[in-house]
Amino acid sequence: MLSAVAHGNGPNGLTVVQAALVALGRLDQEHAMVYFQVIWNGLREPMRWALEALVMERQIEGEATLPPFVQKLIDRGKLEGLREGELKGMREGKLEGKLEGKRDTLLRLLARAGIVLSESERARVQACTDMATLDRWIDNVLGATTAIEVLS
Repeated sequence: MLSAVAHGNGPNGLTVVQAALVALGRLDQEHAMVYFQVIWNGLREPMRWALEALVMERQIEGEATLPPFVQKLIDRGKLEGLREGELKGMREGKLEGKLEGKRDTLLRLLARAGIVLSESERARVQACTDMATLDRWIDNVLGATTAIEVLS
């Protein structure tokens, strides 16, 4: 473990870390996970990426001869990744819902004001993903008589 912390970021770092993982595989899972975390924390970003790539490559090739504690960490990471993905999707969905509501409001206000949009102007409104811009356009409808006045 100390070698991995001391030399893990060096020119042969990946080899040193791999050897440490093999050695950690001989320990009980609880201690192995703690020691692995110590090693992981000592690695700089490029070496972390290299280690992740190696682990993923071995899993894809079916050569995953990793100690059980590493597999448990990978599985936990996958679960956390799924949770993050779900949360991100919910946030993005909520934002997209707000944007769609503002676009609909703008189009309804334009129709009530008797302002007709060209195809390109309607496409511009539908493509807008900036909340502040949509708010500004909604405000511009008041007192406007043309689409140019609204979308400026």
